[in-house]
Amino acid sequence: PKAPTHFLIVPKEHIPSADDLEERHKNLIGHVFLVAKKICAEEGLTKGYRIVNNCKEDGGQTVEHLHFHVLGGRSLNWPPG
Repeated sequence: PKAPTHFLIVPKEHIPSADDLEERHKNLIGHVFLVAKKICAEEGLTKGYRIVNNCKEDGGQTVEHLHFHVLGGRSLNWPPG
């Protein structure tokens, strides 16, 4: 884990990367962010959190299935990594 709280949100539909998203996926992506908000509230991340998506090889993607990392529980500096 990269933070005290680190979880993934993985859509059931197979989408290789964010670069493969289409107009028809807009409700799915909105749902991902609402799920992140709900879980973060349940986890008590009242001071904030970060949602990360790595896209393709140069973006750091190592699993060819769209997914989002949610990190929180500490101050997250910028730039990352």
